Amino acid sequence: MSVFTKIIKGEIPSYRIAENDSFYAFLDIAPLVKGHVLIVPKEEVDKFFDVRDDLLGEWLLFAKPVAKAIEKAFPCNRVGVSVIGLEVPHAHMHLIPINTADDMNFGRPKLKLSKSEFEEIQARIISVLVY
Repeated sequence: MSVFTKIIKGEIPSYRIAENDSFYAFLDIAPLVKGHVLIVPKEEVDKFFDVRDDLLGEWLLFAKPVAKAIEKAFPCNRVGVSVIGLEVPHAHMHLIPINTADDMNFGRPKLKLSKSEFEEIQARIISVLVY
């Protein structure tokens, strides 16, 4: 069982942004910038391109309103999408508010945020999330 499956099942706490029968969106606890969200399928699949075809399309449709909410909550030029998948063997998508390409540089130091900062970020995104 991956750490993401444990998060989905509530065995590990997370800052949930959105959820449906197939996907779970939550704040990255080691974000590159404030507003960095992860979206994972509830079905545990290691590699992104091993995800069932029907879920790949659903994934983008699930991510779209989350990305729009991030953009409203954290004004930026774009919400970048990254699928790297090396750190956890469970397919996942990063949604990151960006103003420059360097904002998606995973080699940069990650932010260290307090519980109250995570809660504030979570509330900002959820308050403008429209499905």
